[in-house]
Amino acid sequence: MKRLAFVALILLLPSTLCGQGEERWRMAFWNVENFFDTWKDTLKDDGSFTPEGERHWIPRKYQKKKNNIYKTIAAMRWPAVVGLAEVENDYVLYDLCRNSPLRKMGYDYIHYESPDERGVDCALLYRVDRFEVFMTKIVQVSDSTQGFYTRDVLLVGGVLRDAKGAGDSCFVLVMHWPSKLGGAEAEGHRMAIARRVNETVDHLQRTHPKALVVAMGDLNATSDEAPVSQGLGFGGGLRNALGFYDLVNTLPKGQGSYKYQGQWQYIDHVIANRELPVEVFAPDFLLVDDETHLGRKPFRTYSGMRYVGGFSDHLPILIRVE
Repeated sequence: MKRLAFVALILLLPSTLCGQGEERWRMAFWNVENFFDTWKDTLKDDGSFTPEGERHWIPRKYQKKKNNIYKTIAAMRWPAVVGLAEVENDYVLYDLCRNSPLRKMGYDYIHYESPDERGVDCALLYRVDRFEVFMTKIVQVSDSTQGFYTRDVLLVGGVLRDAKGAGDSCFVLVMHWPSKLGGAEAEGHRMAIARRVNETVDHLQRTHPKALVVAMGDLNATSDEAPVSQGLGFGGGLRNALGFYDLVNTLPKGQGSYKYQGQWQYIDHVIANRELPVEVFAPDFLLVDDETHLGRKPFRTYSGMRYVGGFSDHLPILIRVE
């Protein structure tokens, strides 16, 4: 009963997107921060997320994490598609879609294992009544010749169906670019990934000129940093030469989806071939007081190595398609 009551309550939450005009679909991206199961995978560096590991990741904590994810999706009013970053494997997605209220809303998922050494991947949740999938694939962005392995880009094509059954073709890319660790070498890999993404979305736009193309993800870079500014060609602006929009550049300055050393940043991006309304989804339950830097910050699962039972170190990005 508590679970149902919570869902009923958060469906009443206000949303700035709802007041901007009629919407046909909602989409979202969220880095859910280390959605791991509790078992050791000998092929991955996931030892800290086990009962015996340094984070003491026990079933109770895992269940709390799963519940926090579904509650947030419910609060976003059940988007047609939700891109996720930092999910470990098929099991956690199956459990989320089959053993939570997402099942009643008809959610399914798409996921491929990637060669990331930590074992985190990208995935796509989708409502089967709102998104009819016709293709899935991975866009490989690792470089085995240099021993560089990271998260693959997930590419899904489908038809968005509204409540009346009318549909629009749509391609969704879900991304989680590597961090800046590694200096110039890492930056070279990140620039190469940016070019690969541009090649992919340009090809999709040329071969499917009427389709909506949306690339969503945690790029570990703000709009004025080289992988986005130069690699994706936005130059710190809203639109690049391919006709794609970096939609977070329409959002207020001084805010963001991620807080680093007291400063809010937009490192989670939505790049689309249409200018769509977006917002950072930041209800009070996803935030806590920032006792170090003042203000508020994302309510994450761990504060350092101390378990606090929150949601994620990132806030979701919501997109409206009219």
